[in-house]
Amino acid sequence: MNPQPQNFRAPVGTHDVIGPDSAQWENLIALFAETAYRYGFELAISPLFEDVGVFNRGIGENSEVATKEMYVFEDRGGRTLALRPEGTASVVRAFVQHQPTTPWKAWYVTPAFRYERPQAGRYRQHHQIGVEVLGTDDPAVDVEVITMAWRFFAALGLTRYRLLINSMGHDECRGAYVKLLRDFLGAHASELCEDHQKVWSENPLRVLDCKKPACIDVTTGGPMLPDHICDDCRTHFSAVLGSLHDLGVEATLNPRLVRGFDYYTRTTFEFVADALDGAQNAIGGGGRYDKLAEQLGGKPTSGIGFGCGIERLLLTRAAESDRPLELLNRTLDCFVVDTTGVDSATVLLDELRSAGIAADRAYDNRSMKSQMKAADRSGARFAVLLGPQELAAGEVTIRDLRSEDFAQSQQTAPRNDVVTTISNLLTK
Repeated sequence: MNPQPQNFRAPVGTHDVIGPDSAQWENLIALFAETAYRYGFELAISPLFEDVGVFNRGIGENSEVATKEMYVFEDRGGRTLALRPEGTASVVRAFVQHQPTTPWKAWYVTPAFRYERPQAGRYRQHHQIGVEVLGTDDPAVDVEVITMAWRFFAALGLTRYRLLINSMGHDECRGAYVKLLRDFLGAHASELCEDHQKVWSENPLRVLDCKKPACIDVTTGGPMLPDHICDDCRTHFSAVLGSLHDLGVEATLNPRLVRGFDYYTRTTFEFVADALDGAQNAIGGGGRYDKLAEQLGGKPTSGIGFGCGIERLLLTRAAESDRPLELLNRTLDCFVVDTTGVDSATVLLDELRSAGIAADRAYDNRSMKSQMKAADRSGARFAVLLGPQELAAGEVTIRDLRSEDFAQSQQTAPRNDVVTTISNLLTK
């Protein structure tokens, strides 16, 4: 007895994207690519999995992402690898390996994988777009990266978003602050949330990032990082804030903003959308990581970048507007209806497509009525009709499917002149 076929579905925490929703993805990625191009970025494509050390050294071996959320596995050669949990570390590893000319400006689009409870717009496999700049610590680059994200969100049609910003200082001044914070938290450890009562000492900065009321109440009365950064970091941060103001990019100082990864230094920032629920309203963020290249085996190299989740961005846009994002033309120009019985459509379709005309057809020798219904459903502007009569006369009938005047919607054209005729009609 043959076993019953299993009804497979997408794994928990993943989802399929098919038309017409996939057109929104195409448009968003195309808009981001065009924005990145205007800012001088080039596309970087790196593997979906890396040596686990690439991520452990970057995001922190003891971070929650590394210990609880990262997909780690051993391949057939005994190597310990991990699926990419975020975009930056892989791009920086590629920079260290290939040593491109600096400053190197790269953009990426990639799936990212985290074993966590699925949230609104965040799945176990979600998708990120982002940029990285390596090879300069000029505050003007911080401003450019932040402004690019700000302008991209506006071009996407978002209006209700805010920029939160902070400076985490560098290793030396942040190190002194962490000691001060650890001493403070030690005196209030029993008041922290249940999770941080156990682990607050390992990385006190994570307590600042905690969204639970208990930790917020405790840390609100404690020392804040911007008050303890050194003069050099303060000067750098002031230059960033000043230039953002000059460009009309409104930034709100958030001294609790430390982001989730250990590699951040100096400027850190996050964009939040007021159209989403407050607990899950982050639509992108990033910061400076001036030690990451060195941690991955390269020379000391300054870097900064940001990343955004595609699902979360589309969710935000839908919360603000029901108007679809329309940038790329994904509508058919014409639909070939072939009732000759000898497959005259194949050659004609190839001619049309080779000329840059988007065209499709029906299959399986369907009736004229069925094919015309398919043509109408396709959204094509024109139907190109090929029947026995047209075949004998060496011509085709072209019908404008979007015209309300049937008498004026139809014309004939020589078969060998179809491409030119359709091209001319499309320009009218």
